[in-house]
Amino acid sequence: MRPRKPVSARAQALAEARRWIGTPYRHQGSCLGAGCDCLGLLRGIWRTLYGDEPEAVPPYERDVVGTPLAGALMQAARRHFCEIDREAARPGHVLLFAAEPGGPARHCAVLSQHGRIIHAYWRRSVCETALTPWWRRRLVGAFAFPDLPARPEIDPEEVFAWPSSS
Repeated sequence: MRPRKPVSARAQALAEARRWIGTPYRHQGSCLGAGCDCLGLLRGIWRTLYGDEPEAVPPYERDVVGTPLAGALMQAARRHFCEIDREAARPGHVLLFAAEPGGPARHCAVLSQHGRIIHAYWRRSVCETALTPWWRRRLVGAFAFPDLPARPEIDPEEVFAWPSSS
C-alpha cells in the first residue's frame, strides 16, 4: 500500500461535488440525494469539509437581479472563500456566473476538469456539463475553498482522474 499524500481542499471539494451528481433540483434546498440548487450544492460541500455553515442563508428568489440580494452571492463568496484569478481556476475551485454578461453573480458551480463544471440549475439535477462559451461569457468570479487538514481516506490521484464510463 502506497503512503497517502496530503489532500487539498479543492480535491476534497471535487470529490464531494461528484457525490452530489444526480441530486434533484430543489430551490433553496441543500440535501444530498433529496434536493438542492446551485448554492445548496456549495453549502453541502462546505458542511462536509468544514462542519457548520459559516452564516445563515436568507430566503432568496430564483431571480435576485434588481433586489437587495443582487450582490449577495459575490459578497458571501469573498467573505468565506479565497478569491483567485478566473484564469487560474483549477478542478475543485468554485466559479460564479451572472445571468447576463457583466451582471451580478447569481449562479455557482464547481470546476470539475478543464472545460467542465458540476452544478445544479432549474429543472436539472446536479450534473456535470460543458463550460460552454455561453457560460464563459458570464463568468464573474473564481474562488478556492479555504485550507483544511488532509483526510487520508481520499486519494488525490483518484479524485482528479476522469471517472470511468463503466
